Amino acid sequence: MKNLIPALFFALTASFASAQEASLGAGGVLRGLDKVNGNLSDIELNNGATAEFGRLNVTLEECRFPTGNPSGDAWAYLNITDSRDDTQLFAGWMVASSPALNALDHPRYDVWVLRCSTEPVSGASE
Repeated sequence: MKNLIPALFFALTASFASAQEASLGAGGVLRGLDKVNGNLSDIELNNGATAEFGRLNVTLEECRFPTGNPSGDAWAYLNITDSRDDTQLFAGWMVASSPALNALDHPRYDVWVLRCSTEPVSGASE
């Protein structure tokens, strides 16, 4: 069953992408939740940038959105590692409208995509 989930995700992503054109954003906004203390944090990143969230290093490789609709459904390729031992915890695409479709599986932290930005995020990690 576990092998079926990535295949389903890529099939849905491919059908979504073929249904409309996509534009590359300059960066994006992610949201992180620390499930132990209930703190929510918005993480603004430019493409290729990394930010620390708790014990996680979150890298936004790229963020895409429907062409002509930057406020539309975003999807982003993320790499998430444990900052203590550099273990990779997640690498893949997340879709803003369906964060559970391909989610970070961590006992303490949740991270998901909110939206892409069309301009570089000023003051964000580079």
